[in-house]
Amino acid sequence: MTDLLDIQAIQQALTPIVDPDRQKSIIDLNMVRDIAIKSNGVVSFTLLLNDPNSPKRDPLIQECKAAIKAIASVTDVWVKVIANSPTIATPASPTNALQGIEGVKYVLAISSGKGGVGKTSVAVNVAVALADMGAKVGILDADIYGPNVPVMLGMEAAQVKVVKAENGADVVEPAFNYGVKMISMAFLIAKDQPVVWRGPMLNGVIRQFLYQANWGELDYLIVDMPPGTGDAQLTLTQSVPLAGAVIVTTPQTVSLLDSRKGLKMFQNMGIPVLGIVENMSYFIPPDMPDKQYDIFGSGGGKKASDELGVDLLGCVPLEISLREGGDRGVPIVLGHPESASAKALREIAKAIAAKIQNP
Repeated sequence: MTDLLDIQAIQQALTPIVDPDRQKSIIDLNMVRDIAIKSNGVVSFTLLLNDPNSPKRDPLIQECKAAIKAIASVTDVWVKVIANSPTIATPASPTNALQGIEGVKYVLAISSGKGGVGKTSVAVNVAVALADMGAKVGILDADIYGPNVPVMLGMEAAQVKVVKAENGADVVEPAFNYGVKMISMAFLIAKDQPVVWRGPMLNGVIRQFLYQANWGELDYLIVDMPPGTGDAQLTLTQSVPLAGAVIVTTPQTVSLLDSRKGLKMFQNMGIPVLGIVENMSYFIPPDMPDKQYDIFGSGGGKKASDELGVDLLGCVPLEISLREGGDRGVPIVLGHPESASAKALREIAKAIAAKIQNP
């Protein structure tokens, strides 16, 4: 079946679905854009809504997904919602026309299926380790709802500047510490202010961080993703060409179950998964450095990597100095470079670099 016929099949499946406000077909109203079909049967498209915050949004999305999944060859459906405004009244470019970031060689996503597994700690230490090895590194804190990168990088009090480019556009100057450039949502909100956003607003700020920041020349731009498989992940995979994704988990069963979903999401979207990092692999007591305790179980990361056919990039032990370094804003790869955690994180950074440069 040709791409055209596939797209027509998707449009036909969506034609009976009506916009709840205007009572016309969403196809006739041109609300469906950027239909893309991957070779593995994953379908993605953009849905234009006059009010993306409407309570009718989610039922409409579910109705669209159900209609498309009824097609035998479809394996999964991803929907990106944006606001219908005059600025996007003309047909958008295809979602598979990814836009690179000027001066950035490789963009890497570090993700997790659930929160609390130490994803940001891994992302920060990998970024600093790569910078310490001589690479030019940036980190984008895309965890919009829980932006903790500034704290862990010792930049909680940093100020980002917005300057005017030659064409008059606003450009954000990233903060800088430990050889790493960084932009975070934390710089835009008060310390205790919650971020209560739906997908379209989140999508917009992530794209601004990607394309309206003065990243300069970078070897690696690491994106610290929010946990799960939501709007942020879809925005990233449909916006910028990713060199790969790294999945962070703990050995605990519930963490492994969620990590598998996150891993499959990237694979379904055609993003190479570089491997799994097992964090909090075991606990090392500070007064008994020769002992270790498997608080969260053991061997889970290795088992998952074998079953899913991806590499286990490394196992990071849980040490008090690792937690203290994150709280103080001194990554353990710099604060305690001889610790077991720092050595493991450095080896993980080397493994990631090797996989990106030699796919």
